[in-house]
Formats: sequence, C-alpha cells, structure tokens
Amino acid sequence: MTMYWPIALIVLSNVFYHICSKATPSAINPFASLTVTYGVGLLLCVVLYYVTSKGGNLGQEYRHINWSSFVFGLTLVGLEAGSIYMYKVGWNISTGNVVASVALAIVLILVGALVYKEIITPRKIFGVLLCLAGLYFVNK
Repeated sequence: MTMYWPIALIVLSNVFYHICSKATPSAINPFASLTVTYGVGLLLCVVLYYVTSKGGNLGQEYRHINWSSFVFGLTLVGLEAGSIYMYKVGWNISTGNVVASVALAIVLILVGALVYKEIITPRKIFGVLLCLAGLYFVNK
C-alpha cells in the first residue's frame, strides 16, 4: 500500500485538476484565477506543514531550500496556465491531457537518457510506439 497511495493521490488530484481547469470561467484571465488558486494552496501547505511536523519551524526549514523550489514555482504556473488555456482553445477533457501526457512521456524518456544516463530499451521504444498509436486512435 505504501507504494500505491501516492499514485492514487496523483490520479485523484489530476481528475479534479482537469475538472477545475475546464470549469475556469472563460471571462476571467487565467492568471487572476491562479492568484486565488495559489492563495488556497499556500494556506493548505502551511496547515499541512504544521500538521505533519509537530513543533516544526517553517523559517528554519527554508534554510534547506535550493534552486529547485523557485524553478518548481515557475513550472507550476506554466502547468496551470497551460491547462486552463488548453481548455479555453477547445481541447476536450478526454483528449487534451492524453496528448500532453504522451508528449511528456516521450520527452522524459529523452531527458532520462541524456541527463540521468537511463537506458532506452527496446521495451521503452515499443511503449512509445504504442503511445503514438494510441494518440492516433484517440484523435481520430
């Protein structure tokens, strides 16, 4: 169970993520909407920090931050805005994320090989080909 609860959390969160992205009113600027989103996220993170770190010191934790937290913040805004715009321009909830996820999987295989020296096996290549075939059928 320890291996699977994070996957379940990701799947459940992603379902609501896409429902909320698609439900964002077309009349609002996505970045105005995201100010509320990140305000709620900030409050939740502060509460969860103190719930999971009895007697924790948030200021002391910040001494361990590196560049990744700042870049992560930039990428999250890109993910959120991209998702909202994806639906604003007309992608269906059933296909938009599939197309983006397959493209991401292919890019991450290349990043894994080039940056992290992961091996691209024939099985991975076959998996990519299956994903591309799936894209063909999903978008037909």
